[in-house]
Amino acid sequence: MGHTYTNLMVHGVFSTKRRQTLLSSKIMPELVKVVGGIIKERDGSLLAMNGTANHVHLLSIFHPKHAFSDMFRDIKAISSDWVHERFPEMRDFAWQTGYGAFSVSKSNATKVETYIARQEEHHRQQTFEEELIALLDRHGIEYDRRYVFD
Repeated sequence: MGHTYTNLMVHGVFSTKRRQTLLSSKIMPELVKVVGGIIKERDGSLLAMNGTANHVHLLSIFHPKHAFSDMFRDIKAISSDWVHERFPEMRDFAWQTGYGAFSVSKSNATKVETYIARQEEHHRQQTFEEELIALLDRHGIEYDRRYVFD
């Protein structure tokens, strides 16, 4: 093939360290812009991002020259530094060590965007822990429950 063709769409999810409730409505709109900028600087696109006080979901297209692990490392490190600079009172803010990343087909993108947009509503009935375990199960990812949460 003379060119490379990709559609590396990913649904990512990660929480604050120990699932602390630190993400307020004051922080989230700005955080979305910061994360979108990080992804754009790496030739990708942030299609959707939302969350609750203790975690975020994003739907992104990543450029194939960047490994998912590098993208999530950068998103979490840079956004964490931004929180510390922008909100000095949140010096204890940190993201959890890991993340969940799930491939999304173009045909399923709208459904995932809607799911992300309705996070507040969704979490009136399900905790983040229950949600993450359900996502892992739905995507057939093997895990040891002892090590899923830090």
